[in-house]
Amino acid sequence: MCLSGLDYFSTLGYQPAIAALAAGALAPLATIMLIAVTLGAALPVYRRVAAESPHGQGSISMLERLLPHWKGKLFVLVLLGFAATDFMITITLSSADASAHIIENPFTPDWFNGQQVLITLVLILLLGALFLRGFHEVIWLAVGLVATFLLLNIVVIAVAVVSLVRNPAPVDHWWVNLTATHTNPWMMIAIALMVFPKLALGLSGFETGAAVMPQIRHTPGDTEANPLGRIAGAKKLLLTAALTMSIFLVFSSVVTTLLIPAPEFQPGGAANGRALSYLAHAMLGDGFGSVYDLSTILILWFAGASAMTGMLNLIPRYLPRFGMAPEWARAIRPLVLVLIGIAVVITIAFNASVDAQGAAYATGVLVLMSSAAVAVTISAKRQGQRWRTIGFGVVSVIFAYTTGANVIERPDGIKIAAFFIAGIIVLSFVSRFRRSTELRATSVTLDAAALDIITASSRNSIVRIIAHEPVRLSAARYRHKLAHAMMASHLPPEEPVIFMEITVSDFSDFAQDILVSGITRHGYKVLQAQAPAVPTAIAAICLKIRDDTGVMPHIYFRWTEGRPVRNLLRFLFLGQGEIATVTREVLREAEPKIGRRPWVHVG
Repeated sequence: MCLSGLDYFSTLGYQPAIAALAAGALAPLATIMLIAVTLGAALPVYRRVAAESPHGQGSISMLERLLPHWKGKLFVLVLLGFAATDFMITITLSSADASAHIIENPFTPDWFNGQQVLITLVLILLLGALFLRGFHEVIWLAVGLVATFLLLNIVVIAVAVVSLVRNPAPVDHWWVNLTATHTNPWMMIAIALMVFPKLALGLSGFETGAAVMPQIRHTPGDTEANPLGRIAGAKKLLLTAALTMSIFLVFSSVVTTLLIPAPEFQPGGAANGRALSYLAHAMLGDGFGSVYDLSTILILWFAGASAMTGMLNLIPRYLPRFGMAPEWARAIRPLVLVLIGIAVVITIAFNASVDAQGAAYATGVLVLMSSAAVAVTISAKRQGQRWRTIGFGVVSVIFAYTTGANVIERPDGIKIAAFFIAGIIVLSFVSRFRRSTELRATSVTLDAAALDIITASSRNSIVRIIAHEPVRLSAARYRHKLAHAMMASHLPPEEPVIFMEITVSDFSDFAQDILVSGITRHGYKVLQAQAPAVPTAIAAICLKIRDDTGVMPHIYFRWTEGRPVRNLLRFLFLGQGEIATVTREVLREAEPKIGRRPWVHVG
């Protein structure tokens, strides 16, 4: 909870000031609206996400299952772009805000002024160093930072509440200003709803809560497919974090709105972006205020840890599996170095400005929450849960409105997100193209019938296989294919042959387990299998036959008709195309020794 709460709870560092700046005297009411959405909308959505996606992928994996083939893959890439926007900007924005707290502390030396970019870069590099050191240490450091930060906030809020009880004049002053400005209660609610999108950063912890689910222990009886204990633990995590944050948000909004003069919330004011820190210094002295600042600095800086955890869970689970990232992207340390490098570039590009990155942060958070609401709505509908479908549909509308309002008011966020999306899509397809001739099979299994066919059909440690497209399966077609191989590819007529048939499964997948089964059709021996791509599957099966049986496969093809470019695109996107040439290239890359490489014959 503390690991995901680094992002969630750290918003206390700036959320009360955002609420006061956006809603003025109505900030407590607007915050109550935020809490209502948190407990009544976001929490139910993500509790269902936890139940249906318990391995850390969040709503993205749900939508991948609901949308088939390339449609689902492209949608996942777009959502990964928004997730990258959310998580990467969390790292850079939180570090930039931490550096701002360092500079604004009264005990900070003057020479720190103007060095916000340098300080932010140092904080980001230190975060990367922690992840390179080890993940276990990161989790326990998160627990200490969150516990200290929340305890110090309790002290500040309690002192502020006691002050208001002893001297209620600020309450009277606030009420007079509120009723003088807003006489209609319904208008107050309408204004609070209008400014709600500006407060949406207070919802930022739910997606990271789903992302850290793999760190929750299994309980006895859990299975990887159905980890009931982990799901129950995640639901407790989300509920506890939401209730804790809701209590802090409402009290912090009340005391900061009542006790801090409104001009101080404006840009350049002493409470801008640091309302509770302002109260800590004003009510408990610069000594305690500096301790509070240090805790705020640390948790803001370390909020990047939960974001980094989210990226380290998402990227290895999607891009390498799609063939859209190198295999080394599954490794933690190289990926940490890449992500830290991206964070450094973002920080320099935005000059470590919190305000410049705020729109992108909010856009990433809201799009992910909207996608989660849509995913659980579709899931509830497909399971025939009428009232839940209606409820989640209403939540989807709320998040869609909030996202749209945020994009209209702050279009910079969607522009920044577009760069992330475009970058992920372009790099993904470049990687898919570069990896297209890899041996794309996670495993190959020959069943007993297939092994019997191979053994019975081998002669002089050679087995001869004819590639056959499983479209026309008549006896005449098999006779024609055999005759063509004998004539065009000089297949010895006295040699026994096997036909190999590959059915394309989900051609948008990059690799899968391949099960080869043996059958007899019209008197001909046939090996059949399913795979995302025909040529890579044929190559993988030939190598498996060689390794398991000791016989050398000779595979016979006929040239594919059509233009080479068109066939190349058919292979890349549909798993077919020019089978013979690609099969030979896959075998050449997989087996560098010519003497051990299965033979390819083309006629």
